[in-house]
Amino acid sequence: MKKIIFVLAITGVLFACKNQETTEIANKEVADMAVTEEIPLTYKSFGEEITKDGAIDAESLMEKYNTLAVGDTIDLKVVAKVNEVCQNKGCWMKVALADDEAMVKFKDYGFFMPKDIAGKEIIAEGKAYIAELSVDAQRHYAEDGGATPEEIATIIEPKMTYSFLAHGVLIPESEEQ
Repeated sequence: MKKIIFVLAITGVLFACKNQETTEIANKEVADMAVTEEIPLTYKSFGEEITKDGAIDAESLMEKYNTLAVGDTIDLKVVAKVNEVCQNKGCWMKVALADDEAMVKFKDYGFFMPKDIAGKEIIAEGKAYIAELSVDAQRHYAEDGGATPEEIATIIEPKMTYSFLAHGVLIPESEEQ
């Protein structure tokens, strides 16, 4: 009888130690996950309400532009870094593509971007298309962007541009706000 009690006691101690070890491992895994899990961003919305779900990256957008002809459009949502914003009103922005950039305007001139978002990664939803940009339009955008008169004078011919008409934009809110 003493042997049975001794064996049960030893077995109980072993299971108790194993359970404690399992709990410690589980706690460590949860702690590791907390460190590596990204903190969810909050966004400020401009234009129509959109979500971040289903957005493609700028490289994928460039691939889609390569399939378009003038007059074609594609509805999509993209995550891209802002290169430049109109410094007069925030009425347009340029976003980085894989090895180029796209001019983003806003549907019905209905909303504007903050002027200080260059360098931020935004999410925009709307229509991607290729357009021919006249000399006058190029000069206007160059002036809005702060180009010098000498830089503006070098614009002498129309050019094909990657364009995007956004109906909604999400901008990550800064941690300072």
